[in-house]
Amino acid sequence: MTKKERATTAVDLLEAAYPDAICSLNYSDPFQLLIATRLSAQCTDARVNIVTPALFAAFPTAEAMAQAEVIEVEELIKTCGLYKTKARDLIGIGRGIVENFGGRVPDTIEELTTLPGVGRKTANLVVGDVYGKPAVVTDTHLIRLSGRLGLTDTRDPYKVECELKKLLPPDRSNDFCHRAVLHGRAVCTARKAYCENCVLNEICKKVNVK
Repeated sequence: MTKKERATTAVDLLEAAYPDAICSLNYSDPFQLLIATRLSAQCTDARVNIVTPALFAAFPTAEAMAQAEVIEVEELIKTCGLYKTKARDLIGIGRGIVENFGGRVPDTIEELTTLPGVGRKTANLVVGDVYGKPAVVTDTHLIRLSGRLGLTDTRDPYKVECELKKLLPPDRSNDFCHRAVLHGRAVCTARKAYCENCVLNEICKKVNVK
């Protein structure tokens, strides 16, 4: 079985196991997803979902965020960790969207990554979930899962993204990333791989290594 065949089979198997491939962050528009994803760095999605309702009530748009005082944002996101840096980034994101993109969240990775604190992982998530473009969101679960399956041999996020783009069906890549997160949290965890409960056993290099 080639890597591409293994990748396609993994897509099929995870789709059957996790039919609902959705982002675990709560949002109602592109701006909210962008902000929530920036907050999720070194913080759980569950914690972000607790924090964002009050944050978005206070600053519902890029224009509002651009005019926010740092101390106001810090108080609202303090429990997310690294809140001082994140507060500056959120205001910078608002300003960048207003000043450089006419108030609209851009729809390309190249444009999104010009915003403060926005890396390729965040940009891919917005591009894929909001704008429906092929995307590969290389979070820690996807990186771990891809390595164990033998699809990649690096833990560098950008290299993993590039390799998976060659292997995954473009129209299914974004959903595959969401399902990899669900599977990584439930079965193929960092601490232990529960191989006896894994739907990917038939194609997993970790299980089938001789």
